[in-house]
Amino acid sequence: MIIWINGTFGSGKSTAAYELQRRIRSSFVYDPERFGYWLMRNVPREIAKPDFQDYPLWREANYQLLKQISQDYKGIMIVPMTLTNEIYFNEIIGKLRNNGIEIKHYTLMATEQTIEKRLRQRFEGKKSWAYQQMEARLKSLARDTFKEHIMTDHMTIDEVVATIAKRSGVELLPDRRTKIKKRVDRLVITLKMGLLK
Repeated sequence: MIIWINGTFGSGKSTAAYELQRRIRSSFVYDPERFGYWLMRNVPREIAKPDFQDYPLWREANYQLLKQISQDYKGIMIVPMTLTNEIYFNEIIGKLRNNGIEIKHYTLMATEQTIEKRLRQRFEGKKSWAYQQMEARLKSLARDTFKEHIMTDHMTIDEVVATIAKRSGVELLPDRRTKIKKRVDRLVITLKMGLLK
């Protein structure tokens, strides 16, 4: 099974993904952004596209890798990735489903005010890529293609994780960490995601 966590930048995808990984036995976080950043660094500026998702190679490579891992890995793959183009969605998720691979797709939604607050907590201002993309991405993600939606404005990350697990029919392991340990773990994930960019 693949659990794909969609949502605009700052919606909590990566945090939810790594929290799920901690609490699902035999699970793995697959991050399509990693190949995207590698791709962007290896294309001459003169012909570079502004978004790595616009490269057919990025879409095909992720489709093929997810397909191969799904065939070989018996655990659950968790994919935190913003995907707002319906054509691209079908080129990856649609094709995987057509191959008989079970994908549970969830979009973490929130109001612009909530996303702005979360981006500020990540030290991303109004000039950041994430902030500039927010309005258009939220509008796209509201479409039926990107259901099932989870409205996260008034949810804690633990509640988001529990909701995804319940809707996916997955049993969570107990979380015995202290509140401080949870905060540290989540801060580490945020910092790691920032370093990848």
